[in-house]
Amino acid sequence: PMPSYPQLLTSFRQYGEWLETLGIQSVGALNDAIKDGRINEVILVSEALHAQQISRLANEIRKKRDQIKVILIAGPSSSGKTTFAKRLTIQLLTEGISPFALEMDNYFVNRQDTPRDEDGNLDFEHIDALNRALLNQHIQELTAGKEVQLRRYDFHEGLNKPGETVSLTPGQVIILEGIHGLNPRLLEGFPPEHTFRIYVSCLTQLNLDRHNRISTTDTRELRRILRDARDRGYSAQQTISNWEMVRRGEKRHIFPYQENADVMFNSALAYELTALKPLVEPLLRQVPYGTREYIEAKRLFKFLQWFLPTDQRFIPDNSILREFIGDSILQDFKIWQNNQRNDY
Repeated sequence: PMPSYPQLLTSFRQYGEWLETLGIQSVGALNDAIKDGRINEVILVSEALHAQQISRLANEIRKKRDQIKVILIAGPSSSGKTTFAKRLTIQLLTEGISPFALEMDNYFVNRQDTPRDEDGNLDFEHIDALNRALLNQHIQELTAGKEVQLRRYDFHEGLNKPGETVSLTPGQVIILEGIHGLNPRLLEGFPPEHTFRIYVSCLTQLNLDRHNRISTTDTRELRRILRDARDRGYSAQQTISNWEMVRRGEKRHIFPYQENADVMFNSALAYELTALKPLVEPLLRQVPYGTREYIEAKRLFKFLQWFLPTDQRFIPDNSILREFIGDSILQDFKIWQNNQRNDY
């Protein structure tokens, strides 16, 4: 039987209704807004919708604050999970809730114990690449008010090492962000009623025309090309080369569990492809002719020809899109934690 995705379809429908209200259901209408000088309005209303959704989520968590101990955030690559988590953290603070960010990456097993995929490569996206038993133990102890020495993963040496010693203050909630957040195996033994699970994805609902819808995967791939170039120094060719492996991991480790979410957050922005266009096109042009990746680069480049460009100066500095195009005010944001043990 075909899998059922009621939450995903609801999120799609809601976004489509909002685009209809804004009068931006197709690329043509979006281009008209640029030509008519209305794109700033589209950008601000799109961002206001995100702010409204995040505010509602924080309010929902506040109403259940006596029950919720851990907030789990998951989603596919380049869906904007990191910026979303930071914006949710800020919004929770306005509700009187102080979140404690626990880094899932610090619970990787030692590199020599990391599972391998069918090609013999280290598979860091496999759930067994995490020391789930220790993660569970630490979360159980932290939420019980105990002092815990966290872990710190040394990516250079590939070793899991002791980290700082912390304890939660009364009423604090743990935020745990990572691709396995919705997998029931992640926190086996931890009461599910004490968790709040959020699925973040970029569910683009814009149409090229009456017959052709924009692929949500294309939007995420373009986001990733930009972020990889800026943060990792990767060429578009390298990102495109890795993309199929990323997609394969998502199909195995993320998509099967998306309906486990309590809520879904759609990180798509109506205007974003017009903002990505002038930044990503020069990177796509650099993919060498004749390579396997050139075919995909040419397809993406041709796809972007549908859009007129937008000046990124109009985009707010806390936008989820800033995670990919740069200059995010949240890039170095880290909530000040008064949780560390004072040994002197």
